[in-house]
Amino acid sequence: MRQFQVTVNGIAYDVQVQEVAGGAPVAVAAPPVAAPAPVAVAAPAPAPVAVPTSAPVAAPAPAAAAPTPAPAPAPVVSAPPPGTVGNIKVTAPMPGNIWDVRCKVGQVVVTGDVLVILEAMKMENEITAPEGGTVVGLHVQKGDTVETGALLISINS
Repeated sequence: MRQFQVTVNGIAYDVQVQEVAGGAPVAVAAPPVAAPAPVAVAAPAPAPVAVPTSAPVAAPAPAAAAPTPAPAPAPVVSAPPPGTVGNIKVTAPMPGNIWDVRCKVGQVVVTGDVLVILEAMKMENEITAPEGGTVVGLHVQKGDTVETGALLISINS
């Protein structure tokens, strides 16, 4: 037998745990452990109720301003604007959020240059240029949400 002290909701309990040898329980006589009596918690007394009188009653104070609503989620990017697609298309390998765009239209890039940082599953993924060329289209911006296969950058070789 091994003896432990376990605290649950601020109440300490002494417990005994039986060890097993070779997967079979070992018979040991253990004295019963008495649990402490439950503690009664009194409910708060209700607030007094106001009795209407014939005298005029002042209007209650205005309530606090309602919290501002959460901002709408970023739009999901799906189709590029017409006329901005180059012959090399860089697409999202997984769904996620655009963390950063590291290129500009007209910029010359080489194979392996980081074009976009895509955050997915709490990881920052660098999306790189598959080939060298000139960036002709940025189809996403920082903060956008994209799906797998969404067009991110267009490059002309």
